[in-house]
Amino acid sequence: MRRKLIVVSNRGPVRVARDGSVHRSSGGLATALRSLLQHQDVTWIASATTEGERALAGETLQQENYRLRLVAHDAQAYDWYYNVVANPMLWFVQHSLWELAYTPKVDAAFHRAWRDGYAAVNEGFARVVLAELEHEPEAAVFFHDYHLYLAPKLVRQGCPDSTLMHFVHVPWPQPDCWRVLPRAMRCAIHEGLIANDVIGFHTERWRSNFLYSTRELLGEDVTQKTVTAPISVNPAEFAELAQSDPVLAAEREIVGKRPEKLVVRVDRTDPSKNIVRGFEAFATLLEDHPELVGRVSFLALLQPSRQDVPEYADYLAEIGATVARVNAAHAGEDYQPIDLRLVEDFALAVAAYTVCDVLMVNALADGMNLVAKEAVVVNTRESVLALSENTGAHQELGAFAVTLHPFDIQQQADALHEALTMGRDQRRARREAAARVVEENDIAKWLTAQLTDLPIHTEGGQ
Repeated sequence: MRRKLIVVSNRGPVRVARDGSVHRSSGGLATALRSLLQHQDVTWIASATTEGERALAGETLQQENYRLRLVAHDAQAYDWYYNVVANPMLWFVQHSLWELAYTPKVDAAFHRAWRDGYAAVNEGFARVVLAELEHEPEAAVFFHDYHLYLAPKLVRQGCPDSTLMHFVHVPWPQPDCWRVLPRAMRCAIHEGLIANDVIGFHTERWRSNFLYSTRELLGEDVTQKTVTAPISVNPAEFAELAQSDPVLAAEREIVGKRPEKLVVRVDRTDPSKNIVRGFEAFATLLEDHPELVGRVSFLALLQPSRQDVPEYADYLAEIGATVARVNAAHAGEDYQPIDLRLVEDFALAVAAYTVCDVLMVNALADGMNLVAKEAVVVNTRESVLALSENTGAHQELGAFAVTLHPFDIQQQADALHEALTMGRDQRRARREAAARVVEENDIAKWLTAQLTDLPIHTEGGQ
């Protein structure tokens, strides 16, 4: 059943260039939510972050099958909101990345960034949502992710009868992790979320942690408001993409250079992705099994991420240094162990999925990880999924994967060896079983679950 939805996220489904041309957004969240546009009556509210978008802010832009409303924020406020509070503070809290003996430092500058950046931008989003609800009071509001934790409470205060839901796409840690933030801030985050009628998480693990932290920090039991709904992909879309000319051309390029075995990873250069340990595990594999030198290579397609944030820039530099060391130690004539490509190339990524023998996902923590799901539905070589136990995807696909412990480099090396030497029949059985899980629990099922849960939880209103 079609219903009116106001989708609210920091990044929208498209990017508007300076010349006014519109391009598909590369963000994982926007890509995952694209199916909403096919089945619901959607107004999408997002930040205006480019010059072209800021020129259109305040207008409602009619796109092919939805309406887009862009919110222009003060440039300094947005920088504080995005580059100081959301990333790295909230991202690092939710992925347990802080070295607590040294970081974070909650000083006067951070308090200002919270007040005049994160809170101010959330207030700006809330004002636009309330304006939309004046015109469409029956619409449900669907907030997304850690950028918008404060907005739901503001909307609830301005429109008490509104129907609100929020999906958290990142891990939710246990309450002690939130204690790096001053009490007022950590309580505001939890109070903002529980103002929703429904709060969704990818896994029972993240949902349980949220319930625990809400009880510990607020003394509230919001069990009836929370749901577990693992997000997924559109297998049919990926099957079609795998046969497209750009993907087939990229596939030929990879196959022309690959040795006997190929390990692939597709990630942003985010510290939570654990890329450096992954390369160190691959180096350990080559040291422990010299017979694999020259026979297996590692193709890493990495998209530079959030380089305005010092921690991310430093991590990218460490990635480069690690690759240089591994290649210097093991390179030979016509052989380079790690092929590092700093690119954002979706066709190349899908091509790599199709022809790899092992897909490595060793994240320290990941709300879901859609790369794992994308790869198993298009691979043609019966690849093995080497998957971190700390990803949301492990709950669904772990039984068919080789499990990685993200902090144990030796274990990861041994797991890669197991994956590379596994018999073809076993590889096929595992990949086909994983693909069936994804096909039976696709993005359409996730979307249906969100909308089906909503009236159950809002029966009788607030």
